[in-house]
Amino acid sequence: MDAGFDVIVVGGGHAGCEAAAAAARMGARTALVTQRFSTVGAMSCNPSIGGLGKGHLVREVDALDGLMGRVADAAGIQFRLLNRRKGPAVRGPRAQADRKLYAAAMQAAIQRQANLRVIEGEVDDLLTSDRITGVRLADGRIYGAGAVVLTTGTFLRGLIHIGDRQIPAGRVGEAPATGLSRTLERVGFALGRLKTGTPPRLDGTTIDWAALEMQPGDEPPEPFSTLTDRITNPQIQCAITRTTAATHTIIRDNVHRSPMYSGQIKSRGPRYCPSIEDKIVRFGERDGHQIFLEPEGLDDTTVYPNGISTSLPEDVQLALVASIPGLERARLVRPGYAIEYDHVDPRELRPSLETKRLPGLFLAGQINGTTGYEEAAAQGLMAGLNAASRAGGGAPIEFDRAEGYLGVMVDDLVTRGVTEPYRMFTSRAEYRLTLRADNADQRLTDKGIALGCVGSERSRSHRAKMAALHEARAIAGPLTLTPSEAARHGLELRKDGQRRSAFELLSYPHIGAGDLARIWPRLGELDRKIAEQLEIDAKYAVYLGRQAADVESYRRDESLVLSDDLDYATLPGLSNEARQKLQTHRPRTIGHAGRIDGITPAALTLLVAHVHRRGPKRNRGAA
Repeated sequence: MDAGFDVIVVGGGHAGCEAAAAAARMGARTALVTQRFSTVGAMSCNPSIGGLGKGHLVREVDALDGLMGRVADAAGIQFRLLNRRKGPAVRGPRAQADRKLYAAAMQAAIQRQANLRVIEGEVDDLLTSDRITGVRLADGRIYGAGAVVLTTGTFLRGLIHIGDRQIPAGRVGEAPATGLSRTLERVGFALGRLKTGTPPRLDGTTIDWAALEMQPGDEPPEPFSTLTDRITNPQIQCAITRTTAATHTIIRDNVHRSPMYSGQIKSRGPRYCPSIEDKIVRFGERDGHQIFLEPEGLDDTTVYPNGISTSLPEDVQLALVASIPGLERARLVRPGYAIEYDHVDPRELRPSLETKRLPGLFLAGQINGTTGYEEAAAQGLMAGLNAASRAGGGAPIEFDRAEGYLGVMVDDLVTRGVTEPYRMFTSRAEYRLTLRADNADQRLTDKGIALGCVGSERSRSHRAKMAALHEARAIAGPLTLTPSEAARHGLELRKDGQRRSAFELLSYPHIGAGDLARIWPRLGELDRKIAEQLEIDAKYAVYLGRQAADVESYRRDESLVLSDDLDYATLPGLSNEARQKLQTHRPRTIGHAGRIDGITPAALTLLVAHVHRRGPKRNRGAA
């Protein structure tokens, strides 16, 4: 056996990079095993980071000193804040990235990380006793470990489909991982199959850009990371086009040649990111579907047509692309394809992302049934932190649904499982007024500092920001106006004679920091970012007060722990359905039990009564 490690991470994608870096930041001797270092940080699908719900995850990863936000800032060539006209709670930061710059920035970050060694090779087997003890590579090398994190993406028995062609691959040009699938089955994991897909890539020099609606980014671009002062890359424009009636006819005439409709593919794909075949079949009444043409790099002419993911035969792909305005003469650089892969039922996991079946083994990313770079990165960070803690004999590290979107995602996965690839949306979060993208650092960075996963640079930056924000609130508190005084400055308030502080005035939808700076020049001296944060915090303060009671109730239920050895068959009053579901899911807490489909309020009442009879037991899972 070769040199041992505290933590071994298998896979160099978005989950693997975050897992390896997080474990190393926690002080664990960490190895990242990947087939080729040159593919670390590769963007296998769309060349973008963030979006609605997803941007929140990127900010949370960044708040815990993860890599994705800073790397996206280093590679970003167009930044947009989605839903800008709506409230900050549902806004989504998004960046178009240069693929080569992104991979280069991620590889540099991995190489800079202390306590982290990169090993090139394919992990073919896991070493186990009553727990994980290490990994075996396909070439025979063996490495011992206190914990192992699998982040295999679409590589587990990956199979690419283009029409009736089938190509065993983890992604284009890379072999699948078959040995690990066999190992997981040998250990007892029941593997399922899921599907995802990607559109054809186009040669941008053959696109008629003059005929298209162009879409610029925001000016100035808003970074993901609180450590990024400004974006230095040149910024580009994307373009928008649409499918036509001719496109739809081509697809309908050939849909029987799509492996999804011929019966060749039987697994489920992401409902919220359907292929163009699915769009035409399911939404046939629409006269067109929007397509975003996204350049893949500053010095790369390849264009990603976001919106026409397909696994139709290549000749059909050529025809449907040519039927789209602006793409009549477009050349395909690479055809689109669907890919099927193995995944593990995430209900096999604890909230730490450690498997219940094999202690010391952690799973993150698409192996857990999710889709998306951002979902993978957040799981990778969680798994890496917990793997390091497990290897060092520490307690599990958890984030609950009221702390972050990463807590929402993990709870959804381990509680409900998946029937299709899981994607993050703001609608999944009950406490989204609290869990905004703009306050991720306020919510999580102090906890990260306490855990030991936040470095000195971010610690200093965060403390300076919080001190400046505290000072801004202290300035805004004593500054007050009556409605009559406000009217003289052009501000309309209810004529109730009440004095209102500057902070209270900022809570009004029609009053901004700039309005108050004209009244009190000292507010105009605040740093722009601090003034913006002060205004957002003020506008949400009244709502957060109301939501605090809901959060308290949720955490009260989460604090009531159900014993691991509780025999639900012996609890009187439960229905047979409730007993079966509780026995299958083995909920950790009353709150967890309440989120299992089919568990009624009456069943929860019986469980609460049982906990109180046994005496309350504090939930020690969260750090």
